[in-house]
Parts: sequence; C-alpha cells; structure tokens
Amino acid sequence: MGLAQYADNGLFAPKKIADAFRTTSEEIARTAGLGKDAVQRRERVRSDKTQRRLREMVEIVNKVEPRFGSALMAYAWYRSEPLAGFSGQTAMQLVREGRADEVLDFIDAVDAGIYA
Repeated sequence: MGLAQYADNGLFAPKKIADAFRTTSEEIARTAGLGKDAVQRRERVRSDKTQRRLREMVEIVNKVEPRFGSALMAYAWYRSEPLAGFSGQTAMQLVREGRADEVLDFIDAVDAGIYA
C-alpha cells in the first residue's frame, strides 16, 4: 500500500492507519510510542512529533510488506519480531526509542543479503 493510502489532507491520519492494520487509533498511538491524545486531538495529530512517528512506522511497514504479502502481516512483524543485533528488540520498540533510521538501515542490509 502506498503512503498516500495512510494520509488525509497531506498528513498521516491515525484512523486510516488503524483501519489498514485492523486496529484502533489508540493502539496505533501506543505502537508508535505516542500518547492517546496524540491521535485524538487535532492539534496533536498535526504536531511534528506525531507526524514523524506515524511516518516512521508506516515507512517501515511499507518497506517490509512485499516480504510478508500484506500490510497486516508486515504490521505484525513490526510489533513482534525481535531483530538480530538489537538485543531482542522489535522494530516497534526501536521506533518508540527514536531509532527508526536504524530499523530502516537493518531492513536495507537484510535486503542486500548482509544478514541472513
């Protein structure tokens, strides 16, 4: 699914992301390391931090979706699969710590055959 599928009026929309992943906006907030009000209050949804975290999560899920065959399976991987070299942390845990770039680099390395 393209990034535009998750957006509304040029912003990442928690409700659209939640619908795509068959969950709630509140769960999307927790998954991205945000508070519940970050996805419920209009001014918080528009904030740089909220948009950055939502973008990071969506970019990672989008990047691994072809490998899993669906956005839902990619989202499950994002939340639950420990990544090699990150002390058993998942992509979700790393994003919540502000380490999304490391996850994206890891995915690129796996795709290049560096990690098997």
